[in-house]
Amino acid sequence: MIRVLVVDDDFMVAKVHSGYVSRTPGFEVVGVAHTGTDALRLVRELRPDLVLLDIYLPDLDGLGVLRELRSGPDEVDVIVITAATDVDTVRSAMRGGVLHYLIKPFEYAALRDQLAHFAALDRRLDQLASAGQADVDQVFGARPTSSARLPKGLSSPTAALVERVLRERPGGVSATECAEATELARVSARRYLEHFVAIGKAEVRLRYGGTGRPERQYFWLD
Repeated sequence: MIRVLVVDDDFMVAKVHSGYVSRTPGFEVVGVAHTGTDALRLVRELRPDLVLLDIYLPDLDGLGVLRELRSGPDEVDVIVITAATDVDTVRSAMRGGVLHYLIKPFEYAALRDQLAHFAALDRRLDQLASAGQADVDQVFGARPTSSARLPKGLSSPTAALVERVLRERPGGVSATECAEATELARVSARRYLEHFVAIGKAEVRLRYGGTGRPERQYFWLD
């Protein structure tokens, strides 16, 4: 289980976000903090894997908490969750090495996607003895977005169909197999599959056969 500390000055918001985390498979809430001081103390005591960090806290703000975390011995990943929309705050959070910046209010799906992305990166890195450039590109490049927009030429109903095929085949699916299951052209099926890889909801692995080039297999990331 991935252990999460929720930090928010609003008790009800913290409860909602804790509920979102608890609904997500593979994650558990190990603590809740309502001040920056408590956040730093609980990071030291509980040693969570991930902190969901609000910016507006009554004592030490979230950016101050982030600076303290980065200057100390505690190794923890951070996703900022805040109503702060000014560019300076966003830039400071980015420079502090946060994984993502979610602006309140948002639906459960937006946080779920970020948590799934975090879990996928964690699994990916655990599987590697050393990282090649392709591995690094995938880790740093496959950031999901909370936006539901699709690239030009792709439609939501067809994307949902391809997603269902991916979810129903945990052993992976090739573009050819996806095309057969959805009755799409192979090139169209591959566009949807690559879209899910690009937003961090799927990953691609190479399957080697006896002869010829390896085949790309797509796996849904839950």
